[in-house]
Amino acid sequence: MKFLVARIMDDNHAYAYVADTLGGESLLDSHLPMLDLIEQLAHDCTTMHPSDSRSAGLEYALRVLGQSYAAHPAYQQEWRP
Repeated sequence: MKFLVARIMDDNHAYAYVADTLGGESLLDSHLPMLDLIEQLAHDCTTMHPSDSRSAGLEYALRVLGQSYAAHPAYQQEWRP
C-alpha cells in the first residue's frame, strides 16, 4: 500500500504542476478527488483488521488499481492481483 500511496502523491504533485503551468483546472477537478479516494482506501486497508470480511476485497481492488503503475521501477510483480 505504501507504493500505491507514494504514486498517488507523485500524481497529485504532477497534476498540481500541470494546473499551475498550463491552467488544467478541469484535469484537477476530475482526477484529484479520485486520487484522494484511492489514498483513503489504501489507508483503510492498512488499518483494517485482517479478519474484517471486507479486507480481502479491498486488497484485491487496490492491487488492480496499482497495476496502472506497473511500469514504475519499484513495482513488484507479486503485487499483481
